[in-house]
Amino acid sequence: MRAAVMYGAGDVRVENRPDPRIVRPTDAVVRTLAACVCGSDLWPYRSMPATGTGRPMGHEFLGVIEETGADVTALKTGDLVVAPFTYSDNTCDYCAKGLHISCRDGGRYGVDGGQGEAVRVPYADGTLVKVPAAADPVLVPSLLALSDVMTTGHHGAVTARVGRGDTVLVVGDGAVGLCAVIAARRLGAERIVLAGRHQARTGLGREFGATEVVAERGEEGIARIRELTGGVDKAIEAVGTRQALGTALGAVLDGGIVSRLGVPQYVEGAIGPAEFMRNITLTGGAGPARAYIEQLLPDVLDGTIAPGRVFDETFPLDRAPDAYRAMADRRVLKALLRP
Repeated sequence: MRAAVMYGAGDVRVENRPDPRIVRPTDAVVRTLAACVCGSDLWPYRSMPATGTGRPMGHEFLGVIEETGADVTALKTGDLVVAPFTYSDNTCDYCAKGLHISCRDGGRYGVDGGQGEAVRVPYADGTLVKVPAAADPVLVPSLLALSDVMTTGHHGAVTARVGRGDTVLVVGDGAVGLCAVIAARRLGAERIVLAGRHQARTGLGREFGATEVVAERGEEGIARIRELTGGVDKAIEAVGTRQALGTALGAVLDGGIVSRLGVPQYVEGAIGPAEFMRNITLTGGAGPARAYIEQLLPDVLDGTIAPGRVFDETFPLDRAPDAYRAMADRRVLKALLRP
């Protein structure tokens, strides 16, 4: 099969790799219909040391079951499925709490990455979510978004305890931030301030439900947000930098909640005595996508939400290196890959 492999910073290649096969009776092989490049893929794309073996890439994909192991009972060949960005057994104590990201038997896709023609999925019954609909081309991007960006954005809104009437700040106009806008609106937020400076993205954010956009950064951005709102009840940080976290902490009211979604690119955060005295709750983290897909799926199928609009360009799989470059250069918000 053909698959994208990263060999170092800026070095993504599409090459022939062995076809996935059933290794354990709980496995399934999924033939990929659509995959994508994640913002988190760009961190190694910018900094990964060169290697001679390469690293199969991708963890977000939508596909059709091609083969199942003997112990797979909930799925069958031909089923259309959404794959969360990590696999899980959906039976352990963490999964029972809705924390599938911490599943005791779970992990990340390895030998077969999602950016390929097929993937072996461990614990298929626990991991994959069957879509009760045909593969309508119009729905494919939004179904794919459930594998990561939409469920991650939703995780930010849920952990921030966004509710009816809230004023919410979303820091970051990337795909996750835009999906957090969708999620905050879906949960009843009255005002949503989107902090971002890319007009095409913030324009989409307004269509998703953002009521105000703030382009300023740092202290200037905090002052502008507070001028507009007097301070926000909840903040969702969807970038992963210290500056973004500082904006969220600076804009939220005392007693408010800040949820972190961006993978931190720092070791020490700005959380000291001042924040302690303000009784700010800091929450968030890696989203348990599997816990949310079935909640959000009906809204995708009936068109209530359309997170697939974050995919603004489609590339054939053989052009995966171009997709990475386009995203790294900020010419594309989120690239969809078609095997």
